[in-house]
Amino acid sequence: MKYLCLAYEAEEIFKAMPKHEWDALREEVLAYVDTLKAGGHLISTNALQSARTAATVRVRNGKLSVTDGPFTETKEQLGGFFLIEAKDFNEAIRLASQWPSARLGSIEVRPIEEALRVDRRY
Repeated sequence: MKYLCLAYEAEEIFKAMPKHEWDALREEVLAYVDTLKAGGHLISTNALQSARTAATVRVRNGKLSVTDGPFTETKEQLGGFFLIEAKDFNEAIRLASQWPSARLGSIEVRPIEEALRVDRRY
């Protein structure tokens, strides 16, 4: 089964991090990406640009509304994702927990809906 893992991070933590700590964390992430690939778990992964480059789009009553940023009330923003294959939810959680930035932020793990349901959305 496929799971989308969303990495939420506080940009301020990374900005305040000394270069040698950032370099070590980056290398740790890249090594874990290789581990997930080697284990046949990784389908795709990407980092996202700063939340300051984002826009939130809504359409209500046919009217478009665009707001700068992620429009969130938390200090953590979506920083990236990784799409994995795991045998079940417990394995997906275990794999997500080993993502290095989970120590600094949080990882949301969500099962992928392979097809849009006919009977209901959720």
